[in-house]
Amino acid sequence: MTTNSTSSTISQWTGMVPVDDTALAVTDTGGPGIPVVYLNGQFATQGYWRRVIAELGPEWRHITYDERARGRKSKRSADYSFEAAVRDVDAVLAARSVHRALLVGWSYGAFVAAHWADRNPDRTLGAVLVDGAFPYDWLDEAMEQRIRKMFRRMGWFLPLLRPTGLAPRMTAEQQADSNIEIGVISQEHELGPVLDNITVPVRYVVASGTSLGSRGDEQERIRTSLDAVTARNANIEISAKVASNHGAILKKESPVIAEAIREIAALDHEQH
Repeated sequence: MTTNSTSSTISQWTGMVPVDDTALAVTDTGGPGIPVVYLNGQFATQGYWRRVIAELGPEWRHITYDERARGRKSKRSADYSFEAAVRDVDAVLAARSVHRALLVGWSYGAFVAAHWADRNPDRTLGAVLVDGAFPYDWLDEAMEQRIRKMFRRMGWFLPLLRPTGLAPRMTAEQQADSNIEIGVISQEHELGPVLDNITVPVRYVVASGTSLGSRGDEQERIRTSLDAVTARNANIEISAKVASNHGAILKKESPVIAEAIREIAALDHEQH
């Protein structure tokens, strides 16, 4: 655990946050600015956010962390469920004494952000959802088999990447289970009511083209589900549709994502 003073209010902090049967590697830049909590893709790490953080600059308080068994330091767990991921947001905010934050989630993290915002409206300044949290019934038995086959094929080289933090310390079966679970959570009758119930400002930044494991125009069809969401809930808007694909969006579209974050913060400033 290391602590470096960079602010007269809240110091920069890097360390491990215990939760349930595990511990998460957390970085908090400190400072007096609005706390922004970044929620990673399903098997990604906090390092993916570096360009967005650089784009926003030091006047914001940036809080990043690696989910269970992700990255180089976060510990393994017996529970890699979606509900555990939502609980981990609470654990990180409590450990950093943050009551109210702006959530930014990419891919899997967008689902976590949407659910957390729905459940904690008084604690959520708003949310930016980056190419994730689309209510669409894409999971069927054939897709489930495709997912399991894909992760089995990847199983031989994933252990080689684990020491670098580029692959999670989860088995191929655990990764497939997590991917299939998000398919269940994505279903329109599951995610639709969550999005409809959100009472804080939400902005989507939507990618184009394919993502890992998708075929043809599958991904673009899934993204069209947002039209009905924005029609039903005035708090939710599409901030931008960008040219980058799902995997490259954080790297290539950081100015657009940063602008959506600023837009949410400005709305909160107007209300208060």
